[in-house]
Amino acid sequence: MDFSLTDDQTAIRDAVSRICGRFDAEYWLRRDREGGFPVDFYDALASEGWLGICTAEAQGGAGLGITEAAIMMRAISESGAGLSGASAVHINIFGLNPVAVFGTEEQKDRMIRPMATGVEKACFGVTEPNTGLNTTQLKLRAEKRGEKYVVNGQKVWISTAQVADNILLLARTTPLEEVKSPTHGLSLFYTPFDRARIKVNEIEKMGRKAVDSNELFFEDFEIPESDRIGEEGRGFEYILHGLNPERILIAAEAVGLGFAALTRAANYAVEREVFNRPIGKNQSIQHPLAICHAELESAWLMIMKAAWEYDNGLPCGISANTAKYLAGEAGFNACQTAVMTHGGFGYAKEYHVERYLRESLIPRIAPVSPQLALCFIAEKALGLPKSY
Repeated sequence: MDFSLTDDQTAIRDAVSRICGRFDAEYWLRRDREGGFPVDFYDALASEGWLGICTAEAQGGAGLGITEAAIMMRAISESGAGLSGASAVHINIFGLNPVAVFGTEEQKDRMIRPMATGVEKACFGVTEPNTGLNTTQLKLRAEKRGEKYVVNGQKVWISTAQVADNILLLARTTPLEEVKSPTHGLSLFYTPFDRARIKVNEIEKMGRKAVDSNELFFEDFEIPESDRIGEEGRGFEYILHGLNPERILIAAEAVGLGFAALTRAANYAVEREVFNRPIGKNQSIQHPLAICHAELESAWLMIMKAAWEYDNGLPCGISANTAKYLAGEAGFNACQTAVMTHGGFGYAKEYHVERYLRESLIPRIAPVSPQLALCFIAEKALGLPKSY
């Protein structure tokens, strides 16, 4: 059993970190204040081929595993880019996995290649206002009319819709009352984002202003049948293939953010003197930071286990949800401790840790809450009755 990164994995981490080094803390502070998608950061990663790290070579990618992608996403977040940087490229890394698994060869080349090379941006439309994590109850309707589908309804918390060229959309093609199981009758589409038929309202939120979150309103939005992925009515089954990798990646982002906060806190504790001694000499400062380090390292090991299982074709649901839970909590604890270590200065934007704390809530809440992750672990790992 070898816990060290391979030479190639180390090279990936170092190369991505060098790119991120061109976008310093002041860059991300400006993005946090002003908003606006970080196009130059996105283009820098795209120009050196990193957006296609998990994409098959046939579609212009590197064909590497989720392990390498997790290393990359941690490096982005840990650089100080945090979730603002990671979320800007997150969907490119693994968002179109359902297309890679269930799409036709023509669809794979037409849809995946532009994403992997950074030519096109996409958003992922699943969540609805009144369904939350209960995906089987989605109401957005896609009605078949000849060789096209006509979509009406609403989605919410859709990231990057302000800049997206395309949308990966889960919609109900058979009414809920007409299917034998609520998981049936949902279909998956990947299609151009027609702003004439999709009204986009940005949601003001507490963090990650650089990457927009939105409400979408669909009014007679047309999708050609050729943009449906796989069979009609099996979309829920298809999106399941992307859930575990997504949990692994956002866990890696949470750990990276936690380490970014921890580094700033430790440096400040060495430099800051109170009562004629560095505050880092005090165990009341040392111990909370040491606990954060232990929690982050433990979460990272779980992430690597889950990624290894996925890349080797093994069941990884329990590990992926465990990694997401541990990383979400560890990242939040590290960011909160970093603010407290700075004292009053931790509340000041110029020290950056308050931004990290705000962003740390994203991987804690999404894409699945810590409570639902625990419910899954209780059921699948401990054999307890399903509670949701």
